[in-house]
Amino acid sequence: MNAAPRPDEPEMGSSYHQPVLLGAVRDFLLEAGPGVYVDLTLGGAGHTLALLEASPDVVVLGVDRDPEARQSAAQRLSGFSRRVRIVAATFAEVARVIDESADFIGGRPLRGVLMDLGVSSHQLDDPSRGFTFRSDAPLDMRMDPTVGPTAAEWLHDVDVVTLTRLLRENGEDRFAPAIARALLGGQPRTTGELSSLVESVVPPAARRRGHVATRVFQALRIAVNDETHQLHEGLSGALDALDIGGRLAVLSYHSGEDRAVKAFLRQAHTGGCTCPQELGCVCGAMARVDVPHNGAILADAREVADNPRARSARLRTAIKVAP
Repeated sequence: MNAAPRPDEPEMGSSYHQPVLLGAVRDFLLEAGPGVYVDLTLGGAGHTLALLEASPDVVVLGVDRDPEARQSAAQRLSGFSRRVRIVAATFAEVARVIDESADFIGGRPLRGVLMDLGVSSHQLDDPSRGFTFRSDAPLDMRMDPTVGPTAAEWLHDVDVVTLTRLLRENGEDRFAPAIARALLGGQPRTTGELSSLVESVVPPAARRRGHVATRVFQALRIAVNDETHQLHEGLSGALDALDIGGRLAVLSYHSGEDRAVKAFLRQAHTGGCTCPQELGCVCGAMARVDVPHNGAILADAREVADNPRARSARLRTAIKVAP
C-alpha cells in the first residue's frame, strides 16, 4: 500500500506507479513558469498530475509507449482533459510529437521536459509482462507489447558476441560469456527458464547481493526496448525543443543510465570544450545548458521508507541557455 502523501504533496491516489522525487521534480520544472510541459514517461501520471494541480497555467503533453499506461493515465487525468493530451510514442519521437501537437500547444512556450527512465512499478508487478524473475511468465519485456520482438525472440536471433558485450555493459563481467552461451543454448521462453539458466552457470559463492539474474533481466530489457538509443535521442530532441530558460529533468535508476545522462549534460554544459582549464576556452565552444545542481538529487530517508524503489533514483537537471 502506498504511504500517505506528505503535507505539501498532492494526493496521487493510484496504485499504478508511485512517482519518485515528486516534489523535487515538480518544483524544479515549474520554476520555468506557465506554458507547456512534456512528460515523456507518463506512466501512472503521478508527475503530470502534480504539475497540473500545482498551476492552472500549465498544460501537459503526456507521452508513453505502453498502452496500459496511457489508459490508466487517461482515467486519472480525466478532470484535466482540456489541459492534457496523451500520445503514443517513444523518447526518440519527441520532436515529431511536439510538431504534431501544434494545435494543442497553441503557440505557448515549451517550459519543461521530464524523462523518467527504466521500468514502472506496474510493469514490474504485472507478471504477465515478463519483466521480473519473481513470477514465471512468458519472456516478453516489451514496454509496448504490440510492437517488436519479445525478449525470447530477441535471444533467438542475437549472436554470442553481441549478447556477451551487452551483459558486460550491464555489470555481468566475469560470467558474461558463460551466461551468454547458456542463454543461447537453452533458448528460454519464460522468465523462470531464464533465471534457471543463469543460476546454472554462476556459482553460489560468486553471486552478488540480490537475485543472481537481476542484471541479466535488466540487460535484456534495455536491448528489447532499444533503451540506449531511445535515451540519447530523447535527450537530444528534448533539449532542441525547449525554449530558452526551459528545464530538463531526468530520473534514472541504474548506473549505466545515470552515466549516460551525466555525460550528455556535461557535453551540453561545456559545449564540448576540451581546452585546458588554466588557459580558458579558446575553441569557441558554447554552452547549451546550465546545470544548477552539483551532482544528482537523491530521495531522502523518508521517501525511501515510503517507497523503497526510490532508493536507486537519481535526478539530474538542466536549464537551457541562449547560445
